[in-house]
Amino acid sequence: MTKSSHHNQSHFRHSIMAVSHLLLTIFAILPLASCVDEEEYPDSPRGNLEALWRIIDEHYCFLDYKQETIGLDWDEVHARYASRVDDGMTRVQLFEVLSEMLAELRDGHVNIFTSFDTGREWSWQEDYPANLSDTLLRRYLGTDYHASNGMRYKVLDDNVGYVRYASFGSDLGSGNLDDMLTTLAPCRGLIIDIRDNGGGMVTSAETFAARFTNKDILVGYICHKTGKGHSDFSKREEQHLKPAKAVRWQKPVAVLTNRGVYSAANEFVKYMKCCPNAIIVGDKTGGGAGMPFSSQLPCGWSIRFSACPMYDRDGQCTEFGISPDYQVSLTDEDFLRGRDTIIETARRLVCE
Repeated sequence: MTKSSHHNQSHFRHSIMAVSHLLLTIFAILPLASCVDEEEYPDSPRGNLEALWRIIDEHYCFLDYKQETIGLDWDEVHARYASRVDDGMTRVQLFEVLSEMLAELRDGHVNIFTSFDTGREWSWQEDYPANLSDTLLRRYLGTDYHASNGMRYKVLDDNVGYVRYASFGSDLGSGNLDDMLTTLAPCRGLIIDIRDNGGGMVTSAETFAARFTNKDILVGYICHKTGKGHSDFSKREEQHLKPAKAVRWQKPVAVLTNRGVYSAANEFVKYMKCCPNAIIVGDKTGGGAGMPFSSQLPCGWSIRFSACPMYDRDGQCTEFGISPDYQVSLTDEDFLRGRDTIIETARRLVCE
């Protein structure tokens, strides 16, 4: 054998070993990342219930937390709901049973989607006052407000800037923020009203919050599911908010919240709580901070829930809401006078 052919064979063997190692690594990771369970379940009422129970058991990230806080026994839940299914059930009846089983988690971020309905547990919002009135918002905004990329803003009569931002659903441009903050720069303080903001793009929440810090700050932690056990998580990774390389706000700012503040908007509140001149005014947020995971039942219905828990800078879980610095609710007296109690409180606080 020539030296050249020996070298080529050796190189070939090393290449095969490298590829084999890479494939083994990929296959080791796939079961944790896949939305499909290894075991096949039939498309029957019992098969769909078993599939749903197992998906939650292996991937939902708050089962230990729920056991500690509300005494949830997921095995007991399985036994109780398995006895309620039979092959003669209609689709609607099965949906009701599965939705009720998921409601045992008491988590508004857990949903089951069908062509005819969405299973949800929204007591985190529906059991509390709305603390928001469209009638009052129209009174404050009037008709002479600026409108840019989902933001509506104006200067109130006491020289306080007011921004109404109802969704993080679109990519927030740097130019939009520069123009808004420049327009409001002469104001004594700023109010950012995100009540009923159901979330959207976390990147937009981060982009907005980056306008309120002049240095890199720790804002929280995130960890990831590493296995099928209820306690199989990675170590907590730090989340940092870096200052924007653009116009930044240096005066007091109040963020207005209610139970309808959810998902990416909840993350925005978490970030703003760490910014030096910011305060949170209103009601506790709705939560829903965990990174979402999606899967599918044998019948084709989709299931969505949190699989990566998030924490604030003090290590407290933010999935189930963030408390404001100033707890304020709308009052009937103020409403009759055409005043929004939460806005008025924020106006006073940013001017102190």
